[in-house]
Amino acid sequence: MAEQKVALVAGANGVVGRRLVEELATLDDWRVIGLGRRANASIPGVQMLGVDLLDPAEVARVLGPHLGVTHLFHAAYQDRPTWAELVPPNVAMLDNVLGAITGPALRHVSLMQGYKVYGGHLGPFKTPARETDPYFMPPEFMVDQQRLLEARQQGQPWSWSAMRPAVVGGAALGNPLNLVVAIAVYASLSKEAGLPLRFPGKPGAYDKIVEMTDAGLLARATIWAATDPGSANQAYNINNGDVFRWNEMWPLIARYFDMDVAPPLPLQLTTVMADKETAWQAMQQRHGLAPIPYKDVSSWPFADFVWSWDYDMFADGSKVRRHGFVEHVQTSAMLFAQFDQLRAAGVIP
Repeated sequence: MAEQKVALVAGANGVVGRRLVEELATLDDWRVIGLGRRANASIPGVQMLGVDLLDPAEVARVLGPHLGVTHLFHAAYQDRPTWAELVPPNVAMLDNVLGAITGPALRHVSLMQGYKVYGGHLGPFKTPARETDPYFMPPEFMVDQQRLLEARQQGQPWSWSAMRPAVVGGAALGNPLNLVVAIAVYASLSKEAGLPLRFPGKPGAYDKIVEMTDAGLLARATIWAATDPGSANQAYNINNGDVFRWNEMWPLIARYFDMDVAPPLPLQLTTVMADKETAWQAMQQRHGLAPIPYKDVSSWPFADFVWSWDYDMFADGSKVRRHGFVEHVQTSAMLFAQFDQLRAAGVIP
């Protein structure tokens, strides 16, 4: 029988952390503990703990009884208005958790990053981005987190990995960084209003090359990197393995929702979707949907952000495949499967 590993997943309620917890819970040789600001997620076999990761005393108190953690998966994130303001809280959360669990049992720390490491959020950048690309002028909290992790690991028996996904596709609700749910809700409300499906992004974003990362694929890659001896102290780009343009994907999405496509029109969804709660509730009543609050499906700032990229947004994902993780996902199939999940759960008609 394999030796049991103890996973601690920080940020377990997010689109990334939730899927990671679900994946770990299917494995017989793992015991899983999830951390979140709320401990209300119900996954069989998973111990969920509510904690404010910005409070080091609270983190130490909550994690004190769990000194047997062998693997930390850090996917916690707190948003702030500016790039500089993102640095202190997000670095502090990682530092606080590391301070509470870096005991003799610890074997590996997995850090969730993204293409912000390459400056992808700032404007046109070198593509395909590679793990060996140099850093840029700060602030950037993901870079600071990795530097903290590397410094804390010096002379220690545990190792680290840094996972860098593209836009993550998942069906988790109540998350501010969920493009799949934003697409599904935007399309459903458009159809309910008798409108065609218009791409709402910035002019130029419709025909640029982009890619996504399936949340399940990311979870499996993350677990692989955390347990594969040859992956110690490595960063990996994790993507589905295909690239696309929205001008190709958008008609496929419209066909899924049985809608016509109209020409793109720049729409600031944060503004135009702000008054749609009444329409959301009317749609729920008409179709007998689950009574999910509108705020739990609203990811409009993130959708606006993704659809503002009027430049290519993709990275070289070959390193992880050369090292042994060879799984891939067709992005259109991923989107349709996750729309199916939202329909099955009564989120959209």
